[in-house]
Amino acid sequence: MAELENPNMMSNLITFLSSLLKEVAESNDLNCGFKAQKISVFHGLTRPTISIQSYLDRIYKYANCSPSCFIVAYVYLDRFAQRQPSLPINSFNVHRLLISSVMVAAKFMDDMYYNNAYYAKVGGISTTEMNFLEVDFLFGLGFHLNVTPNTFHTYYTYLQRKMMMLQPPPIIAESSLSFGKGRSLKVVHLCFNEEESSHQKQQLAV
Repeated sequence: MAELENPNMMSNLITFLSSLLKEVAESNDLNCGFKAQKISVFHGLTRPTISIQSYLDRIYKYANCSPSCFIVAYVYLDRFAQRQPSLPINSFNVHRLLISSVMVAAKFMDDMYYNNAYYAKVGGISTTEMNFLEVDFLFGLGFHLNVTPNTFHTYYTYLQRKMMMLQPPPIIAESSLSFGKGRSLKVVHLCFNEEESSHQKQQLAV
């Protein structure tokens, strides 16, 4: 989309995505004591010292992928969270999931992209680890990489509306973006079920 070529638009998008992921990660950090969670290759032994905002800014600065890749990466993260409920996004894995999702999106979307060794340097990890992350991320998605124009537009429109409100990400509601009543101990996802297109419009209008 033409709007994504606007540097100011992308700056706002990166900021909003960072804020959203921080909200989701912190929410799932609180939930980890109430729901069993698996340890995966995405988990670090400690929380990274670099903030999600700074990390995503770094990826945006050095990955040189098309702006659409960040929307597609967001779709992938949501699919991953829905397909792997025992591996919720939290403060210990969000950075590795981010670099994996953007790299996979770039490879799927762009005609030209950097190799795994380059993304490993951008992400601050070894090439070997980057290779393992890519494989596990692909299997976690069930190799469901295709993003239809309708799905892309739905996710992009959702993000755009939230950004236009110029407010922090909403506290999570009946969609996966909010806690909702009686859901405070449940795993928080990122967005919504992309296949329920008719229901999406109702959610986005809320």
